[in-house]
Amino acid sequence: MNLVVEASPLLLHSLAKVDALLNPRNVVILGASDTPGNWSQRVWRNVNRYKFPGPVYPLNPRRDQIWDTRCYRSFSELPQPPDHVVVVIPAAFVPDALIEASRAGARSATVLTAGFAESTDPAARALSLRLKAVIAQTGLAVSGPNCFGNLHARASLMTMPDDRLQRLAIGPVAIIGQSGGLAMAIKRSLEERGIDAGSVVTSGNQAGLSSADYIAYYAMNDDVRVIVCYLESVQNPEAFMAACRMARSAGKPLVLIKLGASAEGRAAALAHTGALAGAMEAFDAVAGAAGALRVRTVDDVVEAVEYILHAPPLHFLPRLRGRVGEGARLGAITFSGALRGLLLDAAAAHGLAFATLAEITSQRLAAVLGVGTIIGNPLDSGFTGLTNREGYVKCVEAMLDDPGIDLVLLQAELPRAPGMERAEANMRAVEAIAARAKKPIVQFSMGSHGLSDYSRAFRLHLPHVPCLQEVDKTLRTVRALNDYAARATPAPAPMVPSSVAAPSVATSRKGRELLEKILARAARQAHHKALNEVQSKQLLKAYGIACPKEAVAHDAKQAVAIARRIGFPVVAKGVSAALPHKSEAGAVIVGLDSAKAVRAAYEQIVDAVARSPTLTLPGLQGREGRGLLEGVLIAEQVADGIELVLGANNDPEVGPVILFGTGGVELELYRDVALAPPPLDERRALALIEATRAGKLVHGYRGRPALDVKAAVAALIGLSRLMLDAGGRIQSIDINPFLLRRRGGVALDGLVVLADHGA
Repeated sequence: MNLVVEASPLLLHSLAKVDALLNPRNVVILGASDTPGNWSQRVWRNVNRYKFPGPVYPLNPRRDQIWDTRCYRSFSELPQPPDHVVVVIPAAFVPDALIEASRAGARSATVLTAGFAESTDPAARALSLRLKAVIAQTGLAVSGPNCFGNLHARASLMTMPDDRLQRLAIGPVAIIGQSGGLAMAIKRSLEERGIDAGSVVTSGNQAGLSSADYIAYYAMNDDVRVIVCYLESVQNPEAFMAACRMARSAGKPLVLIKLGASAEGRAAALAHTGALAGAMEAFDAVAGAAGALRVRTVDDVVEAVEYILHAPPLHFLPRLRGRVGEGARLGAITFSGALRGLLLDAAAAHGLAFATLAEITSQRLAAVLGVGTIIGNPLDSGFTGLTNREGYVKCVEAMLDDPGIDLVLLQAELPRAPGMERAEANMRAVEAIAARAKKPIVQFSMGSHGLSDYSRAFRLHLPHVPCLQEVDKTLRTVRALNDYAARATPAPAPMVPSSVAAPSVATSRKGRELLEKILARAARQAHHKALNEVQSKQLLKAYGIACPKEAVAHDAKQAVAIARRIGFPVVAKGVSAALPHKSEAGAVIVGLDSAKAVRAAYEQIVDAVARSPTLTLPGLQGREGRGLLEGVLIAEQVADGIELVLGANNDPEVGPVILFGTGGVELELYRDVALAPPPLDERRALALIEATRAGKLVHGYRGRPALDVKAAVAALIGLSRLMLDAGGRIQSIDINPFLLRRRGGVALDGLVVLADHGA
């Protein structure tokens, strides 16, 4: 075990449990059966085929002999206490069987049996709850149920019912999969490229041990350099993020495929932020910040693992540290004009760019190639100087030395058979350069292809050169690892003045007091899931987010008096917790420049709210809806500046996320938003702003004046603190638009949506 990395207190218990699961003293197969095709028989065959060193005991209460060996009728009959139990019995009997196994001394179990939480049957769901209670009560380390067993080469353990011949070899990759089929597909794909996965866990329904537990274990395991995970859901966000941080701290990238986005959650969202912060975007923001690298396909997993295992450490881009979204600058040498064009197109698609070569680089290349000083990048094969090894090596070194290039791509394909001596010699020469280089040199092929035994044997001579396949996959991988490296390293000092004021202790205390008061009041009003605009803005102001001059009127005369006090022009808006989207109901009127206009607007809003079909509370139709209107808000009309959106959403899998982007009516049209987990400080808030196109406008664009970025940063920090103080009791916050001006910024509208009561 790697003792340098400190385990999260949340996951300290995981290490011993997973160790017991993967390194057992003996294996008991509960439910031994010789019915053809039965999984218990396949497990028996595999445990023995791969030479597990400990005893293996079949157990069936109705058999004395099976598979030409003795079968035991109970745990008490075993020659020694059970240690690891592979469970292949009907679901209804599993909880009691685990209790018996624990009493007999078992430390761990793998439950292959299905029929629990994956089923929609209420009885199966109830059985799943009982199984979880039994696991918690006994303290057993349990993988599954509904899983495909496990493989751990260090212990010669193979408890999967897979008839295909497997390679059990200690290797640098560990795989965790809620799907056994996908986990094994990843293993086979890696082996095709000459990469061994020495440990594979199929976690199934995760009634006991979870993906977080396995990630934490592999983060502390010296055999493992990369952790691969197929994840369907995050059950304990705090533990999962702690495990991600452990892996990052250990220098072991976590490459994962994540299934699905919560369409149902977005459809039910009242706030725009809840709709825009879909499950996948939220996952990327929070898990990405914690150290996870999400990819989309099995092929992407393979390319990422290949890159990680052979490139320099992932902090190779000092220029990009902390700047997610800014692509690496590339250099390339190709042997095909068509491929050169494909590279340029793929780089543009993935936000990467080929650097303009420094003058000294052009001169060095020209001297080698015997041409003028204008040399393109990517460098093409039309130059005869590239056909000899000496010239090729000098060109690679010149590009690697260019200060504007972060990474060098070389077109090359691993040989499949003898007869490519010149190409092999070039690759060996490049390996010698890569072994001492501080920048990555990446070899890539034109398309995807299989490797032969000869290819894999030759691959061993290039330990410092990632050998990627196909142009688009190559550049997609480079970009993904680029962003991973940026997240994993400290950002440069923020370019925002340090005068962004943190809320004082008194302000923070006042905000928390008001938050508790408003939430307590809302809890007594079970029919209101959203706060009205006035209540929402009270909360925002308490956390340092400025709002316009405004007040609530309860009749037309009062509305006029407020307007005169504020000064024309003003805006009139209906106030109702049952009307979260006022514009759609005709309850927002702008540009009111006289008392007459204010009176008319007041009556118009009253009528619009009464007739609004969006008011769905029972018994309220026609003019009776007037009772839902809590007043009309009269606010100063602020026009100068740009409209932004600030928001927050409490994702069910990863917890709170903060959103920033282009606001106003263009919000959903352009979807120019970025997400980040709280807490935000100045650096992280500024990085969130700069991750959007709106960030360019904030700093001044094409002669436009720069706006008050300090005000935007302060508002984001306040919003972050509000979500953390709410502790899960707020579902979403929508500030749209937040008008950012040359001096200051104001929340022109605000909507706070509460989490379901009792959540």
